Amino acid sequence: MSQKILVLGANGTVGKHLVAELLARGEQVKAASRNATPMEGAEAVAFDFTTATGAIEPLLDGVDRLFLMLPTGYVNSYELLAPVAQAAIDRGIKVVFQSVLGVDADDSIPYRQVELMLINSGVASVVLRPNWFMDNFVNFWLPGIQHDVIAVPAAEGQSSFIDARDIAASATAALTSSAFDNQQFNLTGPQAMGYADAAELIGEAIGRSLAYQPLSDDDFIAMLTQAGVPADYAGFLASIFAPVRMGWTAAVSDAVEQLTGNAPRTLEAWIAEHQAVLASQG
Repeated sequence: MSQKILVLGANGTVGKHLVAELLARGEQVKAASRNATPMEGAEAVAFDFTTATGAIEPLLDGVDRLFLMLPTGYVNSYELLAPVAQAAIDRGIKVVFQSVLGVDADDSIPYRQVELMLINSGVASVVLRPNWFMDNFVNFWLPGIQHDVIAVPAAEGQSSFIDARDIAASATAALTSSAFDNQQFNLTGPQAMGYADAAELIGEAIGRSLAYQPLSDDDFIAMLTQAGVPADYAGFLASIFAPVRMGWTAAVSDAVEQLTGNAPRTLEAWIAEHQAVLASQG
């Protein structure tokens, strides 16, 4: 009987924590990444969304649950996610989908279209919509922090930043229980704050004065492209700050606690754990 869980993006920000949690619960895990990165205790398999033709069906062999997510760097999200979602639906595989906070506001948004595909399929699914990751401060904004500035086009907008470990714990609960089937959850941290507030907290932790510089979309795109980010993806990244400026990402939910039984981690606690890397000078 199929009883393996396939985790896409298994070596990523959320995936690495999810694989560890699932293994700790005694689950059998297929850990998929572009280069089949070895992960102790899991079956490492190769999967690249951009060359997925013909590779999806073998990937799903022996699988009864799927953690579906799209790594960063892509703008054609529906084109890449939909074939995997449909293959899982066709096999009756339960899907836990890492979507994006706020996409349910407009059914034309590609991520929302994938959600609707799953919701209307008749196959068990759970949609998780996380807010902005705390981990972005080291994964994306660290070069700026090393130069004592966080420069993003968020204006004065606030976000209830969430720790990737809380997303992984929520996904673990959804994958290992039927109690949350056919539900959708907006995942947030416990408090909304602006980037100026975050800069102040990080600055206090690392002993340096850290400024927040609100950028225009054009200046942000120029900064990213100068750093080597493809222009289309730089434009996409700029566009997703619009909901921040409009106040949509300031909402706080109790979904993490509903799913895991534990309150989500605070940004202060996350900063304390990552103090050394945040304080690095590059």
